[in-house]
Amino acid sequence: MTRLVRPDAVLVQAVIAGALSFAHLHDLAEAAGQDGWKAWAYPVSVDLLLVAAWHRLRSLRDAGEPSRSAWSWFAVALAASLGANVATAGLLDLRDVPDWLRILVAGWPALAFLGGTLLVHRPTSPSAPEPLPDPATLPVVERETEPGVQADELPVLPAAVPAPTVPPALVAHAQKIADDHRTRTGSDIDTETLRARLGVPSPMAEAIAAQLA
Repeated sequence: MTRLVRPDAVLVQAVIAGALSFAHLHDLAEAAGQDGWKAWAYPVSVDLLLVAAWHRLRSLRDAGEPSRSAWSWFAVALAASLGANVATAGLLDLRDVPDWLRILVAGWPALAFLGGTLLVHRPTSPSAPEPLPDPATLPVVERETEPGVQADELPVLPAAVPAPTVPPALVAHAQKIADDHRTRTGSDIDTETLRARLGVPSPMAEAIAAQLA
């Protein structure tokens, strides 16, 4: 069964109002000296800034953040749209547009670009750090003890420190130094001398010495 498409009265009204506002902005821009494609670009710029400001406004309100900046740019775009509609209603002679209006129309692209950039690239507030867990809620791990030995008397073993990772190129260089030392002295190089020749920390030198042939 074919479903009948019923036009939404609100949508139709929005399309009509948008088309009229678009035409008024075009006529005003053209009267202010912006001819050709530039006159058609002005209504698009105003409407896009209006939509972007409203979208940012709702996002900030949903997030509970201050929305004063979004309100300001929404008011700027709304004033530009309403101003064009009022100016083309017969209150302004479009054949003799005043200089101040020409200046406003000519400066609108820079203003709209600034507003759109600030709305899109507005810095977000840093997220709050996660709270530390309550020690009272952490599980307690009991150590097994031998009969007759108190838990507090058990020795505390230090945590094992992982051996440092030695790059193969550094091992190869250390091998050359060890071979040269054996040739000159007739004995194997010790860890301290190897550490001084390589300029590395003691744990790294010990790890390299363990890998030398």
